[in-house]
Amino acid sequence: MFTGIISRTGIVKRFGKTGPVYRLEVESSNIPKDAAIGDSVAVNGACLTLVETSPKSMAFDVMEETAGRSTLSELKTGDAVNLEWPLKAGGTIGGHFVQGHVDCTGRIAGIKKNGGESYIEIESPPEFERLIVEKGSIALDGISLTMGEVQKNRFKVYIIPHTLKITSLGSKRAGDNVNLEFDILGKYVARFHESKDGRLTEKFLRDKGF
Repeated sequence: MFTGIISRTGIVKRFGKTGPVYRLEVESSNIPKDAAIGDSVAVNGACLTLVETSPKSMAFDVMEETAGRSTLSELKTGDAVNLEWPLKAGGTIGGHFVQGHVDCTGRIAGIKKNGGESYIEIESPPEFERLIVEKGSIALDGISLTMGEVQKNRFKVYIIPHTLKITSLGSKRAGDNVNLEFDILGKYVARFHESKDGRLTEKFLRDKGF
């Protein structure tokens, strides 16, 4: 489980097919000293397993399903990626609960940068429109953000200068794709609403960990 608070970025060293899976290699000067093989790391919001590590580089195996559902397959050498290690028990939840399970990719329809106020407008696939809620949480390339103005399957996220500076969003352009993970509670509510019963109960929420 992650929180969408990004404090580290890395640079793609290599991404390519290695046998039945893809291999992603990332360079970073901010790798935790206790990073170990088998650790989960969110890379641009996709939860991956660390398979090789050194003081300044990491390698991950990426399954076909993950590569196809996310923007990982579009990565090129030199691209910046957001990195987040899992939330530890007792840790601060500064953003919202993020699983690292990318739902889909969205397209950046527009960007406005104006001093301290910047926003990015995202267009998501129409089938995810029911999960777009004004003031709802969303993970965009792994970054915990709040959806602002909503129009059907489009929404805006407002970005402070600090976030643009320390994440990969500062280098994004209109037309780029980004990974989207919608709020887990919203997905459960939407799924339950589509069920035959359609009633949201306290027992249902307790059973799902809420």
